[in-house]
Amino acid sequence: MDDEQQRPEHGPLAGFTVGVTAARRAEELGALLQRRGAAVVHAPALRIVPLADDGELLAATKEIIGAHPDVAVATTAIGFRGWVEAAEGWGLGEALLDRLRGVRLLARGPKVKGAIRAAGLTEEWSPSSESMAEVLDRLLQEGVEGRRIAVQLHGEPLPGFVEALREGGAEVVPVPVYRWMPPEDTGPLDRLLDAAVSRGLDALTFTSAPAAASLLSRAEERGLLPELLSALGHDVLPACVGPVTALPLQARGVDTVQPERFRLGPLVQLLCRELPGRARALPVAGHRVEIRGHAVLVDGELKPVPPAGMALLRALARRPGWVVARAELLRALPGAGRDEHAVETAMARLRTALGAPKLIQTVVKRGYRLALDPAADSKYADA
Repeated sequence: MDDEQQRPEHGPLAGFTVGVTAARRAEELGALLQRRGAAVVHAPALRIVPLADDGELLAATKEIIGAHPDVAVATTAIGFRGWVEAAEGWGLGEALLDRLRGVRLLARGPKVKGAIRAAGLTEEWSPSSESMAEVLDRLLQEGVEGRRIAVQLHGEPLPGFVEALREGGAEVVPVPVYRWMPPEDTGPLDRLLDAAVSRGLDALTFTSAPAAASLLSRAEERGLLPELLSALGHDVLPACVGPVTALPLQARGVDTVQPERFRLGPLVQLLCRELPGRARALPVAGHRVEIRGHAVLVDGELKPVPPAGMALLRALARRPGWVVARAELLRALPGAGRDEHAVETAMARLRTALGAPKLIQTVVKRGYRLALDPAADSKYADA
């Protein structure tokens, strides 16, 4: 009980703002982030269009029923279920399941295994890593020349997978269950882009390669691509659920972070480590001050701070202990104009929000400074 009482009330992501680009499972990801204290900005970067009326999926289904493949690879649970449901809608459900009963079924992971078994089928094998690369390695090691392999796609490319099988001599039948399309309403996505470019986000999460590609494409359409790439390269942490998701960003020179296990939970845990690790902590006036995205921890206590106050605090923290002139602080204030009185007003609110007025000292006729503890002066002198 005592240990629980000593724990901070805020979560590890308190004070940080995280952008969510997912179209599917966005609510689940958002809830995981909020439970750990984050403020969440959600804008689907794409929409998923089921292909129940699509001739491409119908043709692939008929092709598999007409001439059975040697192997079928199921990549996602929702995609496999969608395929079976679409086939049932066309009156081909039983024929498809009968055909798949006589096929070696490979499942990418446990969720896909669950979908396969729910359909009354049994998978032959599934990789422990949940990685398509391991599925590919197994198939190539066995030899694929002259074999017919059906691959259930799920709206996003499988870079190198289909090509490698074909190069190995396999006949590949792609089964496209969903198609990604741009969002019908780009308003939320534009607001997310604006927040990223203005550094209103601390991290941006991606759970599919098409979502990453769609965000980059929209930024390019709006002439914001250089600013977005700069933000992702320096101030906004790009976090991807796995290496395939990261490919469109890496192609633009953006380094991303990824969890070891390609799941939403590990992705959130990764942010819980990375974002607090990137926050700046300073010893100021006998207190430990940690500057986060839209809040400050003072001796571990969360203090929400208005945007203007955060702008001033960051300007002071760039040179802790040094006097920062009012004119420079005015330039740091968003939309402040030319009146230096705006600095005094914002500073008064900042001090109130921090709850420790002595953290920031007024230096008469010169400006303001963070009251850095004397022992820390040498460490931060060149900051």
